[in-house]
Amino acid sequence: MKESLLTERQKEVLRYRKQGYTQQQIADIIETSKANVCTIEKAAMENIKKAKETLDFLYTLDATHLCTIKAGSDFLDAAKEIFSAAEGQGIKVRYDTISLINRMRDSNPERFRARYIREDIDVYINEDGDIYFN
Repeated sequence: MKESLLTERQKEVLRYRKQGYTQQQIADIIETSKANVCTIEKAAMENIKKAKETLDFLYTLDATHLCTIKAGSDFLDAAKEIFSAAEGQGIKVRYDTISLINRMRDSNPERFRARYIREDIDVYINEDGDIYFN
């Protein structure tokens, strides 16, 4: 039975990339072509993205939609909007402003540029004040 979404080869390539090796260097080490290393890495990243999206969905199952942060919003304004919406629902957010911004940025880094949100983000909150982004 498969225990991971990643193959052993995908894990190996990602480990080498994390250590700073180029695709060509990895190809030389594992005795394959650079194109094959590129394909392996791309497939691994797609699997990771699918896994993350699945987990994001799972986390929002016991949470309610809090608000939608609009594209173009500044992080600080987004945090204020989240705190305000949570207060309106009588739920205390478990994070301070900086932690909330970091959590937002870490949730999906490609959705952000500098201090600004590049695309709309749905915000969910559970009764414990945990925040999730989708």
